Amino acid sequence: MRDVTRLDGHTAHAIALKGLSKMFGPVMALHPINLSVEKGEFLTLLGPSGSGKTTLLNLIAGAIGPTTGVILVDGRDVTQMPPRERGMGMVFQNYALMPHMTVFENVAYPLRARHHPSKTIRALVMEALERVGLRGFEDRKPRQLSGGQQQRVGIARCIVYSPAIIMMDEPLGALDKNLREQMQGEIKRLHRELGTTFIYVTHDQEEALNMSDRICLMNMGAIAQLGTPDELYFQPHKRFVAEFIGESNLISGRMRADGRMVIAGNRSVTVPAGRWTEGAELLAMVRPERVQICGFDRPAKGGSNVLSGEVVSCSFIGGMSRVTVETENALRITAKVISDHAASRPAPGARVRLCWSSSDVVVLEK
Repeated sequence: MRDVTRLDGHTAHAIALKGLSKMFGPVMALHPINLSVEKGEFLTLLGPSGSGKTTLLNLIAGAIGPTTGVILVDGRDVTQMPPRERGMGMVFQNYALMPHMTVFENVAYPLRARHHPSKTIRALVMEALERVGLRGFEDRKPRQLSGGQQQRVGIARCIVYSPAIIMMDEPLGALDKNLREQMQGEIKRLHRELGTTFIYVTHDQEEALNMSDRICLMNMGAIAQLGTPDELYFQPHKRFVAEFIGESNLISGRMRADGRMVIAGNRSVTVPAGRWTEGAELLAMVRPERVQICGFDRPAKGGSNVLSGEVVSCSFIGGMSRVTVETENALRITAKVISDHAASRPAPGARVRLCWSSSDVVVLEK
């Protein structure tokens, strides 16, 4: 993910968007944004339906034109350039394979459209099929393939002509969980091997966290936060980010003179040191996996926040158990703990004590 310096001395990003926006009639689908994508980076556009991520992808691809702004690819202005001249490849969710063509013919199609000689086409197609694990399937028709195999054909067709940028629009949305995870691994492997810039659209937060160098989380046509998976998960800036990425416990309160935050029931908790003035209203977040269930017979560690309460529910989710507790000051706090046998999990109605460190608390922007 390094900047690449061109011969003219200026740094060229793989893609640079400047003041890019899109209106459909009176509706602002994408507010003006500035965004740079580095060469060789895996950037995921993540967000709920209607957040603007697919609109942004279509603008970069040239499928639609912007209302305002400029699109630069390797330093070149491609804003008014047709899609075929932008040097990009696209993998679609519905695969977009031609059913009357064999696997070989589907993968060869973009090369034939570019008038490559037959000998070159055969060599490139077989290499692409080898990369996606479909060597030996070249004579089959799409209807003879599984969903995962069809998706591999779509990927092979995209990479066969070596585009500088590969874009994927919800490519795994139609696959079951196990196959999705398998294909995630294969796409990550391809990204490492090819060294190509990937722009990937999904609404699946786990997929984004697993695959990305950086995530551009979008909401209501704007960028909510841009950063690495670790940054979005452990240091969200806003409530939307904290709630969309993973699970979170949100606690509101008011700062007092000693630097502690007064919460419901006139209790207080510690938050990380910051420029909080006395009386400031804050919203604090702590992830459930950072909350521990502590015994009443041992003191909490220094710097810990402690609340007691009654277990409302305990759900077994495989390697972890999700325990929801209603505290004495009427808060609902969830802890995720390593699963043990059913007999040792806290049952609804059990009294427990919850502990978490102030260093695991993130104060969100209001």
